[in-house]
Amino acid sequence: MKKMPANVWLLTLIQALAMSSVTMLVLAGGVLGAQLTPDPKWSTLPLAMSIVGTACGVVPITRLMQHFGRKPVFITATTFGAFVTLFAATSIANSSFWGLVISAFLLGMMMSAIQQIRFTAMESVSIELMPKAASTVLLGGLVAAVLGPELVTLGQLISDQAFVGAFYLMAGLLILCSLLFTKIDNTHVVTTKSADTGRKLSLIAGQPVFILAVSASVVGYALMSFIMTATPVHMHVHQAYSLQDTKWVIQSHIFAMFFPSLFSGWLISKLGTSKIIYLGLSSYVAAILIALTGNEWLNYWSALVLLGIGWNFLFVGGTVLLAQSYQPSERFKVQGLNEFLVFGCQAIAALSAGVFLNLIEWRGLLLASFIIIAMQLLVITWQQIREKNLHPYNNIP
Repeated sequence: MKKMPANVWLLTLIQALAMSSVTMLVLAGGVLGAQLTPDPKWSTLPLAMSIVGTACGVVPITRLMQHFGRKPVFITATTFGAFVTLFAATSIANSSFWGLVISAFLLGMMMSAIQQIRFTAMESVSIELMPKAASTVLLGGLVAAVLGPELVTLGQLISDQAFVGAFYLMAGLLILCSLLFTKIDNTHVVTTKSADTGRKLSLIAGQPVFILAVSASVVGYALMSFIMTATPVHMHVHQAYSLQDTKWVIQSHIFAMFFPSLFSGWLISKLGTSKIIYLGLSSYVAAILIALTGNEWLNYWSALVLLGIGWNFLFVGGTVLLAQSYQPSERFKVQGLNEFLVFGCQAIAALSAGVFLNLIEWRGLLLASFIIIAMQLLVITWQQIREKNLHPYNNIP
């Protein structure tokens, strides 16, 4: 059996450190937003803007990597991110809500570069090792699930003002990432000047397999973000749970998002993608029902863990289906459309979470989530009915 090259393990370490900025922002963004915002309905705006920043950064970051290679862009992005986290710390220290919003948006743009790490790892190995390389890098998310929120606790040793020290520590980790990136092998996306001979994007997007793939990922990301973004605000601000209790719930949720990836691919090979998507939706339903039964800490913890598992099944299922919707010459435009829709809807969900929490409160927010689940169930049922009349290329397993 071939061994995984050192480049992949180094990228996994960087993934763990850099992704910690996201997991920290998940905890800090909602709580800080609620504390600093001039209007409660904008409490989730910082976290939402980080997602908008990621969506806005995907295309320019990819173009830069195509021209200059991945390595220099990674180094520049993480160095830039370190300065942004310092700006965020200053904004928090001065109780500047809009400074925090700007910082979150810029950190989101940096994260659009970090998301390219899995592709860099796959480019570092032979074709037969690509799946293993991708899953290896995914392990970084498990570390980030613990490390990111833990920075909030450790940061209190640096600054008495909540979250300021955490952003200082994050700046140090991003500088470390920049230094580690200097040691990776420089890879780049091979581009071609030949005309695209693939089908029109409108034709591809009209395929049932594409619709199900994108809708699964969109619902997975949007509904997860909708509930997850509101949770720390509701727990810490509305229900007066300690930051430590809230942090543990968020840590467990993020861990649950990544851990199933170690076996979800095997489940798809055994059960098929449609059943995995059904399992993901079932996990979402269970999460909401548990959250509706009470405001005990165990309710929040159990609900968020199930929410993380459901996200993984929906995201992995959607990703596998997406690859079945396009031909090699069409991959970049199809993947680009998919990411735009996913991150765009996720940003809307994160932003609206604060509005819903303020207008209809926690219970109303949870009940509204059932509407999204019902819509996805209709999509997958409709696609399965149509499946029998489609060309085998478009079949949904």
